[in-house]
Amino acid sequence: MKVTALALTATLALSAGLVSAQQKSPPETVSFTEQERAAIIRQGPWPMPWQPDSSNRVSGDAEAARLGFRLFFDDRLSAGAVMSCATCHRPEHGFAENLPVSKGRAPLTRNAPGLNNVRFRRWFGHDGGTDSLWASSIRTFMKKEEFAAGPELVEDLLARDADLSREFQAVFGPDEALRKGETAMVLFAKALAAFQETLVSERTMFDEFRDAIAAGDDKAAALYPDDAARGAKLFFGRGQCHLCHFGPTFSNGEFGDVGISQFLPGGGVDRGRYAGIGMVKTSRFNLLGAFSDDPQHTTAGKTKYLELKPRNWGEFSVPGLRGVSRTAPYMHNGSLSTLHDVVEHYSELDTGRLHADANRILKPLRLTDREAADLVAFLETL
Repeated sequence: MKVTALALTATLALSAGLVSAQQKSPPETVSFTEQERAAIIRQGPWPMPWQPDSSNRVSGDAEAARLGFRLFFDDRLSAGAVMSCATCHRPEHGFAENLPVSKGRAPLTRNAPGLNNVRFRRWFGHDGGTDSLWASSIRTFMKKEEFAAGPELVEDLLARDADLSREFQAVFGPDEALRKGETAMVLFAKALAAFQETLVSERTMFDEFRDAIAAGDDKAAALYPDDAARGAKLFFGRGQCHLCHFGPTFSNGEFGDVGISQFLPGGGVDRGRYAGIGMVKTSRFNLLGAFSDDPQHTTAGKTKYLELKPRNWGEFSVPGLRGVSRTAPYMHNGSLSTLHDVVEHYSELDTGRLHADANRILKPLRLTDREAADLVAFLETL
């Protein structure tokens, strides 16, 4: 039988393809140790239970959350009506900032942290300078580089805007004294907190994987992408990332030094948690103060017994990792642009940049290119 050149070429190509298919390795199966499985299970379930904040009388109140939503986007809360909460906490970026550092009334030095799942935090801000969600808004109101506002502005706004005044009274009552001075400012902040408490991440591909592991359903767990599974193996295994990014929010709620520069552009140093402890301990708006709605101060123990230690210098909040792919850039100063940059930072970590009292669980991971890509793939499933 005569074989044309075209037919011969096709036959050879088909034969090569069959040989290649026969020689190709089967899909890699990622296996987890019992210890790694237990660590994965501890990252859920999601969503997790939550109790309203006893220091905020309108925590968990839907009407207060609607008022807080309105206030969140109202630039009149800032002097000169130049910015609102949403200026730096952008919904399309996971309520974070897409610039390395935020731009307030004057140049700022930190990247605005994301607000999703903020209701689960113990301390607020990169330095933990406030001990309640409502007090964090008061800090923004009064900081001259941000809203540069205060009690007088809030009181005046309520007096001028009849519609806003009606909403305020519907939430807090008609008592005229509530509309005056610091009391009005604090109640605005508590309404803002009621709104921010509603910002909870949806379930993700990781949650399906975690629940399958918890149920012992290996068939369902195998639906998780191979590269993400390899990344999970690193995160919960050799990398030990879960020791700080622990629990359903992927954060232990504490602070650490991870080798990011503390020096500020133009001079100076960001003291981080060291400064934050001083702020929260001396604030009139902390959980021990008169503005808390919890007369027994049942949640104030963390503030009462908080101690300033040398190791707190240059520590910053351990962020939750849910929705992390939407909140670039990363670190307190926005110095790492992508998740690949973050993974590379930990891969090539310079331990000489960690101060003497820093958390010594950190060590360079020395990842291969594939391992780094796998770890990013895992983070993207959160």
